[in-house]
Amino acid sequence: MEWIKPEHSKSEVNHAGDVLINADSSEEQLNEAREILENWRAIHAYPMHIFKKRLKDKALLVDKNALVVQRLKRVPAIIKKLQRKYNGRPPTMKLSQMQDIGGCRSVLANVSLVRQLCEQYYLKGDLKHKRVNMKDYITNPKNDGYRSIHLIYKYFSDKGKKEYNGLLVEVQIRSKLQHLWATAIEIVDFFTRQAIKSSEGQEEWMGFFRLVSSAFAKMEKCPSVPNTPNNEKELYLEIKKREAELNVITVMRGWMYAIKVFEQQVKQAPKMRYFLLELDIVGEKLNITSYKKDQERQAIIDYAASEKKNSGKREYDVVLVGADTSTDLKKAYPNYFVDSGDFLVNLKKIIDKY
Repeated sequence: MEWIKPEHSKSEVNHAGDVLINADSSEEQLNEAREILENWRAIHAYPMHIFKKRLKDKALLVDKNALVVQRLKRVPAIIKKLQRKYNGRPPTMKLSQMQDIGGCRSVLANVSLVRQLCEQYYLKGDLKHKRVNMKDYITNPKNDGYRSIHLIYKYFSDKGKKEYNGLLVEVQIRSKLQHLWATAIEIVDFFTRQAIKSSEGQEEWMGFFRLVSSAFAKMEKCPSVPNTPNNEKELYLEIKKREAELNVITVMRGWMYAIKVFEQQVKQAPKMRYFLLELDIVGEKLNITSYKKDQERQAIIDYAASEKKNSGKREYDVVLVGADTSTDLKKAYPNYFVDSGDFLVNLKKIIDKY
């Protein structure tokens, strides 16, 4: 395979990042900046590939069922991170400093195996690449409930491929429960157009996931998420209350059902490009309206009308999706149905305990 090579200096890359988040940038400037960003992202593919190979080899020695994946950060996510403010201050992130443009992740059966992999092959291993950062969000969970171990490395080669030296790659190691929690958030964000993952979602949903993360931490005998109940019964009862308010189990099951039906519709109507999914969660009924490519405006109008009609009704869910949505969903979350189902099984255990 021929790997894409660097074409721009770090100063050019940083300037491109500044242009992309500047509201006054011209279309010509934006196009040039996008090309630089595309090259900068693409050159992370080779070092990411190297780290993924090692991660897979070592993870399978620890857990024969370990899941290992890699991904280049999506362009909208890169731009959003460049725009992010901290404590109300203007953005300071530079594109060349972003640590997670290229990343790989391993999911292992439990926290003990996560620790084993991290200790044996990364903290005490013989890696020639320089570790520049480590964040243990299992010992110290983030306030939003996120738990995992992140290791940031600077790629180094003293033989071939020296042109990639200095590029940063993120290695994530997490347990199955931690992965189910993170995937559930991605799915809720996907269907509700929220950004819970970036702490920009609805407080009721963010609060629910913080509590569930603490419950999962208790199951794994790990530190709880800050500002959540320490008492198990109190914690579980609060989750039970929140789940009933949000109708989480029924809603997520409805989404799983909707995607299955939607995939069938796409196969049967290949010329259609947009689909309005109107799901009666309680009645388990799904109405799908199809639109051709030139009917996008009408699809948006109908979507807005349906949202207005069902506003405030938790038993109804309305989503407008493109024909490639199910493909994108599978690419982003290849085990969507399994992970969603497993998350709901564990959530049900919490709800039924007290």
